Amino acid sequence: MSLQVVMGYGPAGAATARLLAEQGHSVRVVTRSGRDPEPGIEHIALDAADRERLTAAARGAAAIHHCAAPPYHQWVHAWPHLVSSACAAAEETGAVLVMLGNLYGYGPVDGPLTEALPLAASGPKGRVRAAGWEQVRSLHEQGRIRAVEVRASDFFGPGVTDGGHLAGRVVPALLRGRPVSALGDPDAPHSWTYLPDVAAAMAEVAVEERAWGRPWHVPTRPARSVREMADLLAAGAGTGPATVRRIPPAALGLAGLFSPLMRELKEIRYQFDRPFVVDSSAYEAAFAVRATPVDEQVKATLDWWRDRRATVGRPR
Repeated sequence: MSLQVVMGYGPAGAATARLLAEQGHSVRVVTRSGRDPEPGIEHIALDAADRERLTAAARGAAAIHHCAAPPYHQWVHAWPHLVSSACAAAEETGAVLVMLGNLYGYGPVDGPLTEALPLAASGPKGRVRAAGWEQVRSLHEQGRIRAVEVRASDFFGPGVTDGGHLAGRVVPALLRGRPVSALGDPDAPHSWTYLPDVAAAMAEVAVEERAWGRPWHVPTRPARSVREMADLLAAGAGTGPATVRRIPPAALGLAGLFSPLMRELKEIRYQFDRPFVVDSSAYEAAFAVRATPVDEQVKATLDWWRDRRATVGRPR
């Protein structure tokens, strides 16, 4: 098998690295702080925005998986440097660059999100993510690198603890028997991309030459509202019917005075105030990875949170 480099070790980077190691690859993970080695995974401490050091770390790699993400409120400043560094490393080493993207670049749209939509975001975070892919795509079309992007909706699943996501907000509350606080309309259909499916897609497109040069949506199950997902999770957890309450807009505005994250969420409120539905049929027609059945997603997520509670205490 081959050497695979993974930039970043958040939920997506960790899931991708571990899956690649399970598949028999040698995996090298690049983060600022580094970590102790894991079976099949080498951790290196370096700033991925340092193109010379990243290139050195990627020597001999078959693929570079860009899963790194700066703090949310630093995207506009930091994201371009990470993308440029990844492109330079891919060009110098010949490794396939696999970008983990999101859906911000489309901006608000009517109807399902497909890869054919223009990148028409008007907000700064959406524009910077769109510009990053356009840079990568241009280099690919020039023949300077080989690249592909997989785009996911909000992550859900084992390992996802971010308070802005379904698993981070809903599951801890349900396991404590508390009401769920929802951003936006709790009854608006919303697509949730299961984290292990993200990792599987990242691994698959890295070796599928016909995937390169364009974006793909990670296989994602049909959209369900926050209330519907909360009911499924509550049923799986055995905690009774879920109580879902919308966070008042005024409360969000007040929280934004003290929290950089809450301030930044203003740009993407449209994703939660109206239907936000991903169409992943193009990927499913071309490749093997399929979205995990929802009942398996729910069980694995609840099991992970129960194990976490047992080992590190009750989540706050």
